[in-house]
Amino acid sequence: MSKDNIASAELDFNTPSAKRNRSIRALKDKFASVGIAFGGISVIVAILLIFFYLLYEVAPLFESADIERWQENNQQVAPYSVPGEGKTLYLTMEEQAEIGLRITDSGQLVFFNTLNGDVIKQESINVPAGATVTSFAIASEYSGIFALGFSNGEAIVFKQTYKSTYPDGIRVITPEVAYPLGTAPISISEGPVEVLALNGSEDEWTIVGGQRSKLTATDVTLSLNIITDEVSAETNTFTLPNMNIPAKKLLLMPDRSWMMIASDGGKLGIVNMKAEGGPAITQLIEATTGNITSFEMLLGGNSLLISDDLGVTSQWFLVRNDKNQWVMTKVRSFENGKAAVSSISIEHRRKGFVTISEQGQLSFYSTTAHRTSLSAAIIDGNADMIALAPRSNALLVEQNNQLSLWAIHNEHPEISWSAIWEKVWYEGYEEPEYTWQSSASTNDFEPKYSLMPLAFGTLKAAFYAMLFGTPLAICGAIYTAYFMVPAMRRKVKPFIELMEALPTVILGFLAGLWLAPFMEVNLAGIFVTLLVLPAAIIAFAYAWSGAPKAIRYLIPDGWDAALLVPVIILATYFSFAIAPYLEQMLFGTEMRYWVTSELGIPYDQRNALVVGVAMGFAIIPTIFSITEDAIFAVPKHLSYGSLALGATPWQTLVRVVMPTASPGIFSAVMIGMGRAVGETMIVLMATGNTPIMDVNIFEGMRTLAANIAVEMPESEVGSTHFRILFLAAFVLFIFTFMVNTLAELVRQRLRKKYGSL
Repeated sequence: MSKDNIASAELDFNTPSAKRNRSIRALKDKFASVGIAFGGISVIVAILLIFFYLLYEVAPLFESADIERWQENNQQVAPYSVPGEGKTLYLTMEEQAEIGLRITDSGQLVFFNTLNGDVIKQESINVPAGATVTSFAIASEYSGIFALGFSNGEAIVFKQTYKSTYPDGIRVITPEVAYPLGTAPISISEGPVEVLALNGSEDEWTIVGGQRSKLTATDVTLSLNIITDEVSAETNTFTLPNMNIPAKKLLLMPDRSWMMIASDGGKLGIVNMKAEGGPAITQLIEATTGNITSFEMLLGGNSLLISDDLGVTSQWFLVRNDKNQWVMTKVRSFENGKAAVSSISIEHRRKGFVTISEQGQLSFYSTTAHRTSLSAAIIDGNADMIALAPRSNALLVEQNNQLSLWAIHNEHPEISWSAIWEKVWYEGYEEPEYTWQSSASTNDFEPKYSLMPLAFGTLKAAFYAMLFGTPLAICGAIYTAYFMVPAMRRKVKPFIELMEALPTVILGFLAGLWLAPFMEVNLAGIFVTLLVLPAAIIAFAYAWSGAPKAIRYLIPDGWDAALLVPVIILATYFSFAIAPYLEQMLFGTEMRYWVTSELGIPYDQRNALVVGVAMGFAIIPTIFSITEDAIFAVPKHLSYGSLALGATPWQTLVRVVMPTASPGIFSAVMIGMGRAVGETMIVLMATGNTPIMDVNIFEGMRTLAANIAVEMPESEVGSTHFRILFLAAFVLFIFTFMVNTLAELVRQRLRKKYGSL
């Protein structure tokens, strides 16, 4: 270049236009770098926000309970004198914890204001003339039905009810007393009723009572006269056989089939009320080495709680043994130091209870979670009685003729690490199990919040999907990127990637309504196809390689795979055509019946095999696309160099191309697994949503994502169920994060290892 040209170029470089262009380019570079940095940071911040929001919703599940003096108008409610006369037999509160009820040994029902003790209403039970109250019984905390036994051998049943009205827009709660079995006392014993128990339903009741060693049972049947609208009661009293165990307290289960007797010295007797030949004691158990101080039924009437003077409360319920006999079994125990348990109160709507010791140590327990939510000393000395409000948000404590009101904060006691991830022995189960059952039709239901079946189902669905989809996706990507001619690649790759745009709800719909019934009817054909198809492809490849060159040269290099299309179609058709004959020859019946009857493997129409095929098609495009790009991006000079040194195309692929592309292939597999783990609609529509733990490929499952989709719309905001679903989402988030982190570490290591090629 001449000096004039050089000078001209320098002049052009320094012109205002050139300087302006350089400034614009610099500004664009700066804007791009800032924009990219901002986008990356925004993604990280969004992920962190999701993490902390999930944590925010989950954290309350594991908070401990708290108790403090009840406050009204920002002032603590001071203790007040016990309203009414006589000794307290029972203490309780209504729904809003505004009105308390005290049942006394003089037959008085005293309704009072829980804030100051003012008597709202006082009603006297119809105590027979000359008789005194000698015993008390309760059907259940939830029902609010009680009974008093008298010294003349009679008993009366009554019920607390509350009516809410809103005059002038102000809520007014009016307490009332009802008599479900009539206002007249019922004769149940010849002597004083020293011990008493009752239970039943709307029309049929059973009352058991009498002396400690002489018990009688009275069946009461109610009937309604449709003409006069009067209710009449028919009674049938019979003497129970001598149980040889003096009763200290009686409890009767709701179905009235079993009665429990607490006796001196920690003895527990179990009576089968409907045994052949009449009621008979089936078990005599030494429930504790100490003395029984409290003897109550948990919500639902299926579990027995026994507290003793050693500071231990144990839970018992009936379990079938290997001889198919019901046996009262100790399931778990709760310790409260060495001080004797003086009083116990049962939660009205949860499987929990509260105890207080002789030293004033108050403890909150949840039986299902086997959790102590709170243990705190609230008073000095022994409490005469404690009572929980129905919502478990308030507690009344009676001590030395004084009542004190306490506020309770104990929102989610039924959740613990063991309840979520370990086997739990639920009521009515023969052994501890992993179970998810978040709701039922009854109020005494025991929630089962084990996430193990859901986590297992998630991994099971992902495993079978990856087992089906990964080999097909990777092998297809290898052939497309390395062997296929560019013209065919330009048609095949976009077509497979287009599959990723197919909504998963469509795949789930097809899997649930078409594929699952098809597989059920043609199960043998599916397995025959899995055997015949690879053999047919290999046989055709061998035959093609041995065909005359004149025939093979008719097909251009790289288009050979197109010949496999008719082979695959014919092999599949042949497999389904011969499958019925093979079924009859090998099994004598349909394969699914043989699998169930002979192998003992249950078959569910919507099972893991269906999910594996359907979800495999969903993840194939993801794995295929990333793997194909990774293999195609391997520098050509590596392949050419290997081939030039005498390696065959397969040797070059296995020893050069695949190791170089391994970071990308591994990433593709991990992304595909993440897609499978988080998939919702396919598993929701094609699995049956049964939360069971079974590796059987013919059984269904329920995944974490599908469970959230199914139950979140029905959960109450802020409830335990609501937060446990967020915990499931948090577990899914953490699992995905850990898998992706591990994948990135492996990918970086592979890149470092093979990056020098």
